[in-house]
Amino acid sequence: MYAAADGRYQSLPYARCGRSGLQLPRISLGLWQNFGDTKPFENAREMVLKSFDHGITHFDLANNYGPPPGSAEENFGRILATDLAGHRDELIVSTKAGYFMWRGPYGEWGSRKYLLASLDQSLKRMHLDYVDIFYSHRFDPDTPLEETMGALDTAVRSGKALYVGISSYGPKKTREAAAILRELKVPFVIHQPSYSLFNRWVEQELLEVLEQEGIGCIAFSPLAQGLLTTKYLNGIPDSSRAIRDESFRKSMLSEENLANVRALNGIAKERGQSLAQMAIAWVLRKPVITSALVGASSWPQIEECLGALRNVSFCDEELDRIDARSRDGELNIWAASSQSG
Repeated sequence: MYAAADGRYQSLPYARCGRSGLQLPRISLGLWQNFGDTKPFENAREMVLKSFDHGITHFDLANNYGPPPGSAEENFGRILATDLAGHRDELIVSTKAGYFMWRGPYGEWGSRKYLLASLDQSLKRMHLDYVDIFYSHRFDPDTPLEETMGALDTAVRSGKALYVGISSYGPKKTREAAAILRELKVPFVIHQPSYSLFNRWVEQELLEVLEQEGIGCIAFSPLAQGLLTTKYLNGIPDSSRAIRDESFRKSMLSEENLANVRALNGIAKERGQSLAQMAIAWVLRKPVITSALVGASSWPQIEECLGALRNVSFCDEELDRIDARSRDGELNIWAASSQSG
């Protein structure tokens, strides 16, 4: 029988989402990969429970996470219904809808039909009455923004979500979404964009918009799907996602990218950190960033990420050297959403 660690709130700091009352751990756990039916359930269970034991209270999902789609929510629901059954009020559970989930014209994008049907399905898979945060997973250029935001409004008013968020929206549509939701008096508290040393698009305008609007920011893929670790410095491991050439494309392992990884790894060593720890600390350096959303395939990887919080300050000289090596690595596979929205 699982018993949560008594000291789980003693070491991990929390931060508010913008100007809201919601606090998130500075490092959150994303269940995009490695929590579906193609991976051992006991490994997923260990990652979730040990994360909670170390103060990670926020678990981020989406309807299509797996693989197969839906299975990450189902497996997380099993953990919620058993080990974490007495801890629901200590958890922030988020899910999203926007990408392809089922066949036909109502199974993706941003229509009211799709978003609200998907939320009902997600709640059923996780055995929950509500989620803490429900996101529009991507901007839909063919659906009025008022309709998509209106669906988020309904999710809150129906009691099926406490807060709402958006993911991978560009600065212009983010500001428009904020205006609509403010008029509707919907608690729009968070934006989830990709952000890393090799993917800095949010710095051009989005972070400024979020700060002005009082919206929190949780950065996903801060390790560039594993590129900002030492995993690929000696070739492509057989167990890596790069082998499958799917969301992590082999083309991302260009010699320029790898040369920059090696240089950044040297800076991290000088700081007494692993490259992954420095990459997370660098993302968290900006006050507008509420949390870094990490993925993992094992508990030791999560434990390493938590070590980033032991040194989150940078001197100007370090930042200058990092900037010289933090070039765009053509890693933003979500750019279509932010560029159109």
